[in-house]
Amino acid sequence: METKKTGPVIEAPLTTEALAVSGRRMSDNRPEGWLNKIRYNLQFVRGRGAFEIGIVFLLIILVFSTISLINPTGFPFLKPENLSGVLTQSVPMLAILSIAVGILMVAGEFDLSLGFAITFNAIVFVRFTDMYGVWVGVIGGILSGVFIALVNAVIVVYTRIPSFIATLGMGFFWGGASIFINGTSAALLNPELTQEGNPFELIFAHDFGFFRSQVVWLLILTVIAWFFLHRHKTGNHIFAVGGNAAAARAISINPNRVKLLSWTVYGLLTGFASVLFVARIPSVQPGGNATADFTLFAVAAAVVGGTSLLGGRGSVIGMVVGAALIEVIKNGLILAKAPGFYLQLFVGVTIVIAAMFNRFMEGKAS
Repeated sequence: METKKTGPVIEAPLTTEALAVSGRRMSDNRPEGWLNKIRYNLQFVRGRGAFEIGIVFLLIILVFSTISLINPTGFPFLKPENLSGVLTQSVPMLAILSIAVGILMVAGEFDLSLGFAITFNAIVFVRFTDMYGVWVGVIGGILSGVFIALVNAVIVVYTRIPSFIATLGMGFFWGGASIFINGTSAALLNPELTQEGNPFELIFAHDFGFFRSQVVWLLILTVIAWFFLHRHKTGNHIFAVGGNAAAARAISINPNRVKLLSWTVYGLLTGFASVLFVARIPSVQPGGNATADFTLFAVAAAVVGGTSLLGGRGSVIGMVVGAALIEVIKNGLILAKAPGFYLQLFVGVTIVIAAMFNRFMEGKAS
């Protein structure tokens, strides 16, 4: 097929049939065979945190299991009681908080009042339970988490005060507020609610043998959070706003609205985690000192799981695996009878190394 020369045109393009024969489509590059397909899909997982930290987690489990088999008395890691305590009690609580903090970090925000908020929510739950019944108490505890999150959100979003400063100050406020509404004595949950057979105990704290109720809640919330963050347009908006708010605004995404929604989701998860905390330990000391470590460990779990400190990058699976890794190593240090400061040393070094690694991966991606 040829055409006459007209101006700068020398020859006509190839026909559609010729392009179909000589050209290649992107779908032609997809591998065949199940092993090649696994390798192909893994390349999209690498660099997002979940894949790398998952390998580290499996290696730690392998090392601890080997030591436990060699010395079951001195390092009883594989004992059912220990596994039940770590994997089905400690991990779910931290993992849910890690998801909450991680979603907020993806949106480009932080909350340093988390530990104080958990205490405040827990006390609201206990007080409402005493006055109106346990199920009203559960709703009150969760709504308390949303209320605190939205108050912090309004301050951060509309005053443009950095979330580090705003939530640090509000953390002390919520700690003082918990003392104001309950006094200095501990808030105690009615012991009947935690007795075996009680509906509250069955739903929030029951021991089914190999697992506890908290594991079921973790699985449910992880699936919901994964679909919300990775498979819903709102999740895409959160990534866009956290990565570049100005660019998100240019494509008709409202950054303020997205951040307020992220804070709301964060509040729902922290409020629910507060109820699980009381179901596990039915005593809450006002002030927030007893729950202050949750802030550090939740941020550490999210960062270890691949969530960027700069926003716009993170994985729900990575957040959960990061929490599991931290709790398993904490358990290993306790079983090895290591001094308490070893735990602080480990968390500090872990955060720095994870932040450096995430920064390195972001540099490669760019």
